Amino acid sequence: MKIIMLGAPGAGKGTQARRIAGEYGIPHISTGDIFRANIKDQTELGMEAKSYMDKGQLVPDELTVKILLDRVAKDDCKNGYVLDGYPRTIPQAEVLDKAVTELGEKIDYAINVDVPDENIVRRMSGRRSCPGCGATFHIEHMPPKKEGICDTCGKELVIRDDDRPETVQNRLKVYHEQTQPLIEYYNKQGIVKEVDGTKDPEAVFNAIKDILGA
Repeated sequence: MKIIMLGAPGAGKGTQARRIAGEYGIPHISTGDIFRANIKDQTELGMEAKSYMDKGQLVPDELTVKILLDRVAKDDCKNGYVLDGYPRTIPQAEVLDKAVTELGEKIDYAINVDVPDENIVRRMSGRRSCPGCGATFHIEHMPPKKEGICDTCGKELVIRDDDRPETVQNRLKVYHEQTQPLIEYYNKQGIVKEVDGTKDPEAVFNAIKDILGA
């Protein structure tokens, strides 16, 4: 079972990807995580990626797919995986499709967690992060016990630059231009499944389980 998670930034893709991984015993693969792991382990692919990142350049799609395929070739992926954060553009999807097809495999599901822009802005601008331990809270849905203070380590919570309303609006603009077209791309392959991401996370996960089955 090979799954791609689709949806705007802040739609809850990562949360649902982790839940799917736990429920079905397949790895949750975030491109950010595998980049960091390859760089930390100083692999050949990791060092090549770092050479682009150090110059402030985007890692080319072909190299990103190589790093991704290296990860999905590991034993823990033999029963499938859930991809979170990749592909982000049609060219990336085409490179991934070609590589997966050459392995005699295919993507089974592209799950789109659908959330309107106004909900995303409200969600993300309400997030608060702890600079000390990395814990995250939300002023509406998961407030800290003491306003503005981390429950875990007692440090003062901050709004990450990524979560400021103006940044969120910019990220949504990029999403609509570059990533949203993937929904139609995978729709043509007949693998898109939509879930209503405005519901609470448990209801969203139940909807995903209905799609994926036992």
